[in-house]
Amino acid sequence: MHRLVRVAAVVAAIALTAGPVAAQQFPTKPVTIVVPFAAGGPTDTVARSVGQAMEKSLGQPVIVENKPGAGGTIGASDVARAAPDGYKVLVWHIGMSTSPALYRKLPFDPLKDYEYIGLINDVPMTLLARTTLPANNLQELVAYLKANQAKATLANAGLGAASHLCGLLFQQAIQTDLTTVPYKGTAPAITDLIGGQVDVLCDQTTNTTQQIKAGKVKALALTSAKRLDTLKEIPTATEAGLPGFELGIWHAMYAPKGTPKPVLDKLVAALQSALTNPDLQKRFADLGSVIYPTDKQTPAALSAHLKSEIDKWTPIIKKAGVYAD
Repeated sequence: MHRLVRVAAVVAAIALTAGPVAAQQFPTKPVTIVVPFAAGGPTDTVARSVGQAMEKSLGQPVIVENKPGAGGTIGASDVARAAPDGYKVLVWHIGMSTSPALYRKLPFDPLKDYEYIGLINDVPMTLLARTTLPANNLQELVAYLKANQAKATLANAGLGAASHLCGLLFQQAIQTDLTTVPYKGTAPAITDLIGGQVDVLCDQTTNTTQQIKAGKVKALALTSAKRLDTLKEIPTATEAGLPGFELGIWHAMYAPKGTPKPVLDKLVAALQSALTNPDLQKRFADLGSVIYPTDKQTPAALSAHLKSEIDKWTPIIKKAGVYAD
C-alpha cells in the first residue's frame, strides 16, 4: 500500500513539472498558423510569408492551416478552443475588432479568449471603379455616386471582409447609401468590376495592385496617410478631396488564452525576428504593405490597438445596421 502511495506521489510530481519543462523546451514539433480564410487570399499571403520567416527562430516547420467560413469566425473560434501550448496560433486581420459588432452570437471573446503575440502589418485599401465609369478622380466619383445613388453599386467580398468594412466607411464619409453587392470572396468581385457589372470596389493593395498596373480598373484613391512607392500615381483620399477617409487592414497574431509565458515569449521573439527578414520586408513592400515598427510588435501594443479598434468600429457597424447570426 505504501509503495502505491509513493508511486502516485511520483506521478503527481512529474505531472506538475511536465508543463513548465515542456514550455521551456518549446517548440519540439511543427507550429500551426490558422488562417480563417481560404488559401490564396491576402491574410493567407501574410500568414505564409510570416510563418516561413519564423521557422529560423523556432527551429521547427511552421504550417498554415486554412479554416474559412463565417467571416473568419470559424478559424478564430478553433484557435480560442485549442490547447494553450503554443502549437496552434491565429493570424487574422481587422476582423478581430469588427466581429463583436457584426455577430450577435460570437463564439469567442476577442478581449478574453486569447493571448496577444503582436501586430504584423498594415495594408492600405484602394478605391476602384470600372474603367467605363464616367469619373476620373475621387471628386468626380463622389459626384457621380450622389447623382446616381439609386442605381450605383458597391461590391464587396462578403460580410466582415475588408472590402465590406471599407465600403461602410466610404459611404459614411460621402454621406451616401449605395446598393451593395456581396460576393463570396474578392476574386469574383474584382472580376465583375473588370467586366463592368458593378461600379465601385474598395479592397486591399495585396489584391488590387496587379489589376491596377494592368489598367483593368480605375484606381481613384488610397486609404493610407501617404502615397505608396509601389503606386505613386494614386493620391491618398485626403489629397483627392476626402479627408478622414483612412483605413488600414491590419494583421496580428494570437495564441489561445492560458498559453504559458515562456512559450508566448518565444513566439513573440520569433515574430519580431521574422519581421526584420529582408525577403519578408521586400515581399510586403511589393504588395503595398507596411510592417509595424518594433514597439508595435508586442502583446501590449496589440492589446491596446485591438481595444481601440473595437471602440472605433462598433458604432459604425451598429449605425449601418448590418448583422450576422
